[in-house]
Amino acid sequence: MTFNKTTEQTSNYEHLDKMSVDELLININNEDKTVAYAVEKALPQISALVTQIVTKMQAGGRLFYIGAGTSGRLGVVDASECPPTFGVPFDTVVGIIAGGDEAIRKAVENAEDNATQAWIDLQAHDISTKDVVIGIAASGTTPYVIGGLEKCNENGILTGSISCNAASPISNTAQFPIDVVVGPEFVTGSSRMKAGTAQKLVLNMISTATMIQLGKVKGNKMVDMQLSNSKLVDRGVKMIMSEIPVTYDSAAELLQNMGSVRKAIDHFNASK
Repeated sequence: MTFNKTTEQTSNYEHLDKMSVDELLININNEDKTVAYAVEKALPQISALVTQIVTKMQAGGRLFYIGAGTSGRLGVVDASECPPTFGVPFDTVVGIIAGGDEAIRKAVENAEDNATQAWIDLQAHDISTKDVVIGIAASGTTPYVIGGLEKCNENGILTGSISCNAASPISNTAQFPIDVVVGPEFVTGSSRMKAGTAQKLVLNMISTATMIQLGKVKGNKMVDMQLSNSKLVDRGVKMIMSEIPVTYDSAAELLQNMGSVRKAIDHFNASK
């Protein structure tokens, strides 16, 4: 049976090159408005995968993203933001892109067509049955991603996927697939647009919900965030002040001495 990619179907708009700037922006924005609703329809799938990830990570497992092109870059971005946001080690959430780090900045020819390389890339991180691997591919057909998921399945590693086409090959490969069907792109086939936005929203949900379930957020605060610049230090001080009765200067001293918002609050409470 032929697999039809809605992400490759002709745009609903004609003569883009004849539109004014305002017309282009309005029409792109109108298309973008539909993305959140497409994600909403996939919430049960997202929930099922996150539940599995939390269980694995509570037992010491890690989360891996594999992808090519835009999808791979989005996975790398989400993974790279977890240590500063939630204070986890850099290898807790790992983004792997076809073609290696060079492909983050520029396309690497034929990298996404190599069906065996993803497994090699994962093995470099000592992948095991404790871990979870999520394949990201807007088209749902990327050989690099599908090949990696197939090898993970063969080796007893839990797999998920994020695609923007229904019943795609990647969805049929992953144990916990997520299909966010956004329809044709404003510029025909440009899946960095609605599909990329959808993938980013889903990745935000997966990593954030997982980290909250792992105890990395207190109330609504990032109490384990890394204090890597003055803005974050100031935010941390104000977090401490919202939790315990201390002045700004005292909170700043506590934060400097203890190294994290969580430790500062716990230290203060323990001393009472």
